[in-house]
Amino acid sequence: MKFTRYTDVKEFYRDTYDILMRHEAQNVVPLGNVIIGYKGEDKTGWRDPVNWFMATVSDESEIILTAVMTPPHHLTFYATDNVNNEAALECLIDGMEAAGVTFPSVMAEKSLAELFVEKYAAKTGVKYKIEKNQRIYELTKVCPDVQPGTVRLARESDMAFLPYWGEAFYYDCFGTPLVVTGETAEAYRYIITNRKNRYIMEVDDTPVTMAGISRELETVCVIGPVYTPPHFRRKGYAAACVAAVSQIGLDKGFKKCVLYTDLANPISNSIYMKIGYVPICDSIVIRFTGD
Repeated sequence: MKFTRYTDVKEFYRDTYDILMRHEAQNVVPLGNVIIGYKGEDKTGWRDPVNWFMATVSDESEIILTAVMTPPHHLTFYATDNVNNEAALECLIDGMEAAGVTFPSVMAEKSLAELFVEKYAAKTGVKYKIEKNQRIYELTKVCPDVQPGTVRLARESDMAFLPYWGEAFYYDCFGTPLVVTGETAEAYRYIITNRKNRYIMEVDDTPVTMAGISRELETVCVIGPVYTPPHFRRKGYAAACVAAVSQIGLDKGFKKCVLYTDLANPISNSIYMKIGYVPICDSIVIRFTGD
């Protein structure tokens, strides 16, 4: 087994892109990061690859494990063709340890992540906990029985509520502090003015739900985040909004829309399946605790 660490994102892209594309929908996070780094069009915040960790593990024939981390986010990795190889994981752990690389959490296909963490904990004695069990869904056609709502792109006037909705989404998902600062607000203004990928659904001129197209890959676009304030829930707004934004993605020419769901929320999983989403695999986020 050979561990290779990369400092040149373009070289990493050339070596791993085709491998990650074998399961494009499953790899929307690491693949999307690699594309962002390769293009180099947006280096705000974590998007600057100068601080990234990028590595592969190879056998005699090809790369069998790909890993990338964009601090402060999770370490993500993919076993080529979803064939888990214990020796490759051990090689990755040894390589990271020798390089002094630390990471707060991991996110990957469930069986791969669990195997990695089991070996990492046995070697280092680190404690960990499951932060989130997720399911990855894909859609190729919006179900004709679903009536999509009318949505529009977020605009400057939405700054009155959009940062609060966005942070409430992360609070609901991860329990992060629900605080909006000037820096936070500017991040959402950047989404409105530069990224232009957040959509708002209105009912009687009142915003009720938001959804975004967070990433655009070669044939796949990623839907999310999706958020409905508590007092507007259970009215079908989220389903209508996601259906509409998914159709926008398909109309742009993407073959598939992909989204992540929290398995602890059976309602959202049911909603998305009614729209036309089908599960492709389970993913898990595991966070390390203590030193």
